[in-house]
Amino acid sequence: MLKLLSPLLMTFFLSPLWPLGANPMVGDPFVIVNKTNNELALINDNKVQTIVSVGTGKTQGLTPEGLFTITVKAKNPYYRKKNIPGGSPKNPLGARWIGFDAKGTDGRIYGIHGTNQPASIGKYVSHGCIRTQNEVVSSLFPLIPLGTKILVTSSNKSFEILAKENGAIK
Repeated sequence: MLKLLSPLLMTFFLSPLWPLGANPMVGDPFVIVNKTNNELALINDNKVQTIVSVGTGKTQGLTPEGLFTITVKAKNPYYRKKNIPGGSPKNPLGARWIGFDAKGTDGRIYGIHGTNQPASIGKYVSHGCIRTQNEVVSSLFPLIPLGTKILVTSSNKSFEILAKENGAIK
């Protein structure tokens, strides 16, 4: 039994925790955030599955633009800046955290998260994160695995065109 477990454990510990390389592949989950209209689209199975309203940075530069990778996910995330436990009604991160590696960070600085201020959704209000309603981020959470690519942009193009340009849709 130990001989069988050893190769399995080695595979687990030596394998990356998320896919490396040029994701997305057509049909893979892909997230697009358009700061121009403060909307987020989930692309999956070669089509736009859902579009939701989000809040982004107070100024254009606060929410970084580019193609990033989802590297961290957390239920009831802890808010380190003000030492607020997850699940607290005072926690500005809400019910879920889906973090990505913008600006060389590890996924704990920039992310998609819920909020305790639902009236802020659709506005330019954050310090750089992408906020949405707790119900929305909770429903997206299981659909966005680690390794999913996220495109953050300011564009007048449709989500379909952006997804095609980035290889997420044929």
